[in-house]
Amino acid sequence: MANAPGIPDHFHRKVPEGDERERLVCKSCGFIHYENPRIIAGAVVEHDGKILLCKRAIYPQKGRWTIPAGFMELGETPEEGAIRETYEEATARIRITDLLAVYSVTHISQVHMMYRATLESPEFSPGSESLEVGLFAWDEIPWDDLAFPSVHWVLGHYRQVEGQTNFAPFTNPKP
Repeated sequence: MANAPGIPDHFHRKVPEGDERERLVCKSCGFIHYENPRIIAGAVVEHDGKILLCKRAIYPQKGRWTIPAGFMELGETPEEGAIRETYEEATARIRITDLLAVYSVTHISQVHMMYRATLESPEFSPGSESLEVGLFAWDEIPWDDLAFPSVHWVLGHYRQVEGQTNFAPFTNPKP
């Protein structure tokens, strides 16, 4: 059976000696290619009591609303990733205040690190990955048109600690 696209034919899946999980292993030299979760960094950005949301211009969930968030890049901290993603998606400059939540999205091998942040100034516009951006009061948030379950979770957690400065970061909601 052929490997998935991007996996060279000289790799096969097997449980390496001393391991408990199936891994991609080079048939000739035994090199183990570890496939690990990807980290998503994002921010719930507040300004004058409103939340910054971006309407996605890309798949998945093109045309639906989300907070600014995306995959971390090599060589950056999660905070730097959230700041960069907010600029890329909303051309907005933000100040991170604290870690709001860490979610495990195991079915797609992701870990989401979500922060609370404020706009440094009220200037923003759609970046290349957004069709629209806007500030929404709580009762204006398009709840039925949010892109991902984690957006619902993080907005709910944001609301729970709104105005608080001392709290433990949230994790996945209980099913």
